[in-house]
Amino acid sequence: METLDVVVLGGGSAGEAVARTLAEAGRSVLVAEPGLVGGSCAHVACMPSKSLLRSAAVRRLVIRVPELGAASVRPDLDPDGAAWAVAVARRDEVAEHRDDSGTANALEKAGVRLVRARGRVTEPGVVLADGTPYGYRDLVLATGSSPARPPVDGLDGVATWTSDEALSSAERPAALAILGGGPVGCELAQAYSAFGVAVTLIEAADRLLANEADLVGDLVAATLRGNGVDVRAGVTADRAEARDGRAVLALGDGGEVVADRVLLATGRRPNTRDIGLDAFGIDTVRVDSRCAVEGAEHVWAAGDVTEVAPFTHTAAYQAWVVAGNLLGEPRYADYSAIPRVVYTDPAVACVGTDDGDLSAEVDLAEIARAQAEGSDAGRLRLVADRRSGLLTGASIVGPHADEMLAFATLAIRARVPLRLLAEVVQPFPTFCEAYQTALRDLVERLG
Repeated sequence: METLDVVVLGGGSAGEAVARTLAEAGRSVLVAEPGLVGGSCAHVACMPSKSLLRSAAVRRLVIRVPELGAASVRPDLDPDGAAWAVAVARRDEVAEHRDDSGTANALEKAGVRLVRARGRVTEPGVVLADGTPYGYRDLVLATGSSPARPPVDGLDGVATWTSDEALSSAERPAALAILGGGPVGCELAQAYSAFGVAVTLIEAADRLLANEADLVGDLVAATLRGNGVDVRAGVTADRAEARDGRAVLALGDGGEVVADRVLLATGRRPNTRDIGLDAFGIDTVRVDSRCAVEGAEHVWAAGDVTEVAPFTHTAAYQAWVVAGNLLGEPRYADYSAIPRVVYTDPAVACVGTDDGDLSAEVDLAEIARAQAEGSDAGRLRLVADRRSGLLTGASIVGPHADEMLAFATLAIRARVPLRLLAEVVQPFPTFCEAYQTALRDLVERLG
């Protein structure tokens, strides 16, 4: 049996990054990946969804109805689906038509051996892939996650999509019901509504994006309603049935939603089934600050399988941590300032926590840049700890929020004092000027 320095289960963004780094450093590396090399983000998630959202934003800009307000659109336009076809063509081009050959070739060129099959640990130190056993000195789990299916009675009897399927399909349903008001649900609700789809967004929590500050979900709900989305927050989908070829959802409030498709956006689950965790006597993947798997020697993990801040940028960060430790350069993960972004228009960007004892908010409509752009703007909320004098969290809803967040992310990660942050000069005219107003407010109240 051949023994390699490192075997990586999963060739998504985390696994690919670890494998490439180690191989380029001279380690012998094998990657076992049964699906798309490069992972879902590049092919059926982040990249295609952002492309579709960009097309939707351009479309809303083109078909604004000034007398009804900047947020209003004409959902009756594009009756023949021509604009949708163009958006789908661009989406598929950005996603490289779900062809991973370029990524796979680059990985192999870097010296990584690629086995296009699922890998499973048969005993500590041995992985079986495509019928062949391989020994390893270190194992990296990077198997990612899959869309979770909500426990709704009758859901198996109606036409459903996962987000991966929706972002791979050219179909434009006349009516779409989305279960889940998290980032994926909000993004796809806005994208489809821009092309004439009647969208109903159903969220069991009292507001959208329920894990963020209240103002975030409220502003996003208002935006989506302005885009023509029927937002139902605080409502559960209790039952589904097929009726006349369509899906009918019975809601917990007694209402009913009829759609051609039901999009499942209620979260994701780690891909740990049948990868052999039982060989280590564990059933879940839990990592320490070095990204070493607890309870298993010489086993590491990165990406969604860890269930830590499941974003592509977290996967890349954990891959960097794992690779460093395997190369003898001790690294420790710090998750205190992992950005959380929703790419709606306007965007949502958050970092840190919202539980400090001091807060300040700024209406972005008051910023000169908003006036110059004719933007509907949004809000910036900063939260700080009075005792330490440090920023603990930031929430932004507005134009360029995703880019604005970098300032707060660095401030929280580097523990920069509020008084110093308040002295940073922001360029005029930018939305980042809002930081000066909010920070000076916080400093004044520090005393």
